[in-house]
Amino acid sequence: MKKIWLALAGMILAFSASAAQIQDGKQYTTLETPLADGPQVLEFFSFYCPHCYQFEEVLHVSDSVKKKLPEGVKMTKYHVEFLGTLGKDMTQAWAVAMALGVEDKVTVPMFEAVQKTQTIQSVADIRDVFIKAGVKAEEYDAAWNSFVVKSLVVQQEKAASELQLQGVPAMFVNGKYQLNPQGMDTNNGMDAFVQQYADTVKYLVNKK
Repeated sequence: MKKIWLALAGMILAFSASAAQIQDGKQYTTLETPLADGPQVLEFFSFYCPHCYQFEEVLHVSDSVKKKLPEGVKMTKYHVEFLGTLGKDMTQAWAVAMALGVEDKVTVPMFEAVQKTQTIQSVADIRDVFIKAGVKAEEYDAAWNSFVVKSLVVQQEKAASELQLQGVPAMFVNGKYQLNPQGMDTNNGMDAFVQQYADTVKYLVNKK
């Protein structure tokens, strides 16, 4: 029993030490104007953004954040339309992915089609990525101009506008805290960076 209590005490102290190192103005900033009614953990990205590709497919930041989130808390991802010639269409396509619940299925092939093979030149090419990823053509077509998808597009645009978003990737917590990657630990390798990034999100979720 004593060993269990010591182990628990050690975990609490470790968390406290980690939390003590997280500071406003360093790993995150507090927004002057909070986002009302936004997702609790919200990440903005673009398939045209090289850093977003690194975050998602090389560093696996999103996966690390998800693993740290308390039970019942989910991370929502919004696409921005201010990058790339098909940025607006990509945002609509992401709304389709959200509506159909296939975000995980299309993320990697879409990133690769845009940034590796550079085969996305039209709206039809975007559709092809979804079909090749296993989404039924009729489901994609039905969703494309649906009310749900149009609403999700507006939702993404509105959030980006209200937050005065200028770059991606960008992570917000509780609508009032923005992660600051430049303030994270990069002296001890990228694993330490990712760990601190995820720890900061967890800290801010609990901070409210």
